[in-house]
Amino acid sequence: MMKLTCNDTLYTYDAYHLLKAFYPDEEIEQQVDEEQESQIRIESDCDSCFCVTLAGEKTELLQMDRGEKKHLAVRSLYEKLCRATKKSLPWGSLTGVRPTKMLMQKLEEGVPDDRILDWITKEHFVSGEKAKLGLDIAKREKRLLSRLDYENGYSLYIGIPFCPTTCSYCSFTSYPISQYLEKTDAYLEALCKELSYIAAVSREKKLNTIYLGGGTPTSLRADQLDRLFTHLEKQFSYEHLLELTVEAGRPDSITREKLKVLKRHGIGRISVNPQTMQQKTLDLVGRRHTVEDVITTFRVARELGFDNINMDLIAGLPGETPEDMEDTLTKVQALGPDSLTVHALAIKRASRLRQEQRSGEGFTGHTASAGDLTAMIDAAYRCAGEMGLVPYYLYRQKNMAGNFENVGYAEVDKAGIYNILIMEEKQSIVAAGAGASTKIVLPKAVEMPGSKKHKMTNLIRIENVKQVDEYIARIDEMIERKGEWLWH
Repeated sequence: MMKLTCNDTLYTYDAYHLLKAFYPDEEIEQQVDEEQESQIRIESDCDSCFCVTLAGEKTELLQMDRGEKKHLAVRSLYEKLCRATKKSLPWGSLTGVRPTKMLMQKLEEGVPDDRILDWITKEHFVSGEKAKLGLDIAKREKRLLSRLDYENGYSLYIGIPFCPTTCSYCSFTSYPISQYLEKTDAYLEALCKELSYIAAVSREKKLNTIYLGGGTPTSLRADQLDRLFTHLEKQFSYEHLLELTVEAGRPDSITREKLKVLKRHGIGRISVNPQTMQQKTLDLVGRRHTVEDVITTFRVARELGFDNINMDLIAGLPGETPEDMEDTLTKVQALGPDSLTVHALAIKRASRLRQEQRSGEGFTGHTASAGDLTAMIDAAYRCAGEMGLVPYYLYRQKNMAGNFENVGYAEVDKAGIYNILIMEEKQSIVAAGAGASTKIVLPKAVEMPGSKKHKMTNLIRIENVKQVDEYIARIDEMIERKGEWLWH
């Protein structure tokens, strides 16, 4: 058990996640004590406590803005944690999920590459390797996004919150389709109503990308998928559409009939996601399909003419070794996907895997070490290069194994534009469906209603309820929430 005390909520998020990155298995108790002199104080059962206190005269500290104070405190905490553990982190003191967003901003300011690399390695302790990776990706993102109209364009996310089963590591909004078969038609009716409203108020905007995610969208029947895409084609103009993606995902949800529906409706990009090609792991995490199912489904998609197929892999799944990852990559390389997304395992609090860990009833076998994860991620990088895929987007998650990152690799002309947009937050993404989160990018910052500290933002989030029954019953309320902000 570790106890983290901050004298201002300004430090709590970064301090907690840095501490968690160095001590991933420790339970951390948090509190705020405004009377405490030090900015950050850490106590543990086994180590003596240490504190972070900003140096300098009080007058100097008073002249600093809150961002400067936070940066100095986080730097100091990182250095102390490095000394205490005798290790460093690949992304240094950065705790945010979007490191490329910082690099993109520097590029847009016209800062030369060498100065950007020097800044992020010295100010944030990011390793030279990760700094170079991040900058290369930011430059590719910048080129791809130059095709978009940020002010007049938008993207559409459609959430299908059903899966064949729920994987043990998953914390997304998803429900076993077997328990909701009688409600999927009602869900589609509510979803189409929300989509009709979005289309009606967005007539003057340019729709650039559509992403159908979840959950597993292909959990729906073929006729239901046909109904949904027919409705989209009637309601929305595709004149400015650059990309239409369906995260088909699990092979046990994909049939030839469903793929024919997607092809007939002009879906250009799909995912067939194994996560691993090790049968022992698929069984362990609750994915009820075989390695052979992955291969068969991928080949059927190719046979039907899909020429932009993504595959997702997760490094660090329970029981897997670097040798397992090498074998998975060999099998994937034989299929030749057009893009490959490699995730470092992030165990979220809501996942079954995390709950089993806490209860002591979960997996007790081999767990990937930081060295194992480095080997797995390096192997994926090499394999992607051999397939002619280059890294084009990157993001990080809370509680990510080894403090690594998720990287998307793709052929030069087959990068997922939506994936970049969701990370860089430069264009509004309007989201429909249970658990979907709309992000509206405003032309200038506004003060958030009810903000005690007059918080200014140019990004408005509008959340839909997560439960399927509630979404169906409260669809008019979900539409009304959007009406308060959408395009005003």
